[in-house]
Amino acid sequence: MLFRERLTVPVAWWVLAALFALSLLLASGFYLGPVWGIGSALVTMAVAAAVFTSLSTVVTVDADELRVGRAVIERPYIGACSALDAEAAERRGGVGADARAHLVLRPYIRTAVEIVLADPDDPVPYWLVSSRRPARLAAALSPAPSAGPVR
Repeated sequence: MLFRERLTVPVAWWVLAALFALSLLLASGFYLGPVWGIGSALVTMAVAAAVFTSLSTVVTVDADELRVGRAVIERPYIGACSALDAEAAERRGGVGADARAHLVLRPYIRTAVEIVLADPDDPVPYWLVSSRRPARLAAALSPAPSAGPVR
């Protein structure tokens, strides 16, 4: 494994979910009783946990392939790749995006990596993948330097 990253929601989202659950606990607990308040708070946190878990995506790179969630591309079909800062990622994934591109962007991760595909038969020109460590992901996707002839 050359690179692995889990794209999860930020801690602030968990804090907001907990504050919402607390407000439901207080409101329904005051009106219907403490059992209903605690129950509604637990259900709210369970739903938030399920949603946040379903939103997480794993990006892995090994010697054979790049895997972004369920999407997979083999290394021979990967052309150039470049790390994008927040401004470039917003421009490339916004109005300047190609409609055929494969976009795996998360609004809470501002940086990304652009991966140009080297497969002439694939209609997708590039992948744009969010990453908190775009330079490391781009380095893991770059071709290994050839060792040259062995003497």
